[in-house]
Amino acid sequence: MRKRRFAAWLALAVGCALAGCLGERTTGGTLALETTEPEEAEVQEEILVAVAASLKNAYEEALIPMFEAQHPGIKVEGVYDSSGKLQVQIEEGLEADVFMPASKKQMEALEKSGMIDSETVVDLLENRMVLIVPAGRDGRLASFEDIQKAGSIALGDPGSVPAGQYAKEALENLGLWEGIRDRASLGTNVTEVLNQVASGSADAGVVYATDAAGMEGRVKIVAEAPRGSLPGRIIYPAAVTTHSAHKETAERFVRFLQTKEALGVFKSYGFLAGEG
Repeated sequence: MRKRRFAAWLALAVGCALAGCLGERTTGGTLALETTEPEEAEVQEEILVAVAASLKNAYEEALIPMFEAQHPGIKVEGVYDSSGKLQVQIEEGLEADVFMPASKKQMEALEKSGMIDSETVVDLLENRMVLIVPAGRDGRLASFEDIQKAGSIALGDPGSVPAGQYAKEALENLGLWEGIRDRASLGTNVTEVLNQVASGSADAGVVYATDAAGMEGRVKIVAEAPRGSLPGRIIYPAAVTTHSAHKETAERFVRFLQTKEALGVFKSYGFLAGEG
């Protein structure tokens, strides 16, 4: 903060010197500069949002700046990780005001334990699962079922990462899980899975379609998980936590996520509108 203020003061002093607008006061032979320090926007309230890693780009690049521009004085901080890890962190005391996982499972678990305001829960978005390979690889894998041809396969850890849970379900329902499980490298979140495939350390991976779209040029989508391989839709819910110290602002943020403008941002990142 001090460095920023000094830089601003110095820029102003130099500008004034060039324009001849410096006021001189000599005290013991020292020149004093009469300047007015620029005021910084005052943060009146801050909320913390705990969000699935697959949403980080949409939040950081567009949604948070958009919300803060519409609500001067409110600052939004985000923490991003696998939904399972975020659930545990909230259970262990993370003071998140808003929770948005990549699966209804984690939301329902926190709601059951009384840590989610049930009246604020909204099924906001939908995603899809896809098989990816490193960009530039040959076409040896041409369908989702061809995953069994891959020597190494990157997946999210089914124990804590919704993308991994969905991938395992799809592979089990297609009768492929037992054949590939020993070749699976389990990442702690979707970002790790993407990086393994993009770097070529894994021959293939299963991730959300939105994550793959965000790394176009580094990974290539081979196929979408076949219809019926998943028991239901991949829904991203959002809600306010019951322990939020900023309930009104947190509720305002969740309502903002449901606006036409916010949903347009999600759509631009490849998400589909959820059930509402």
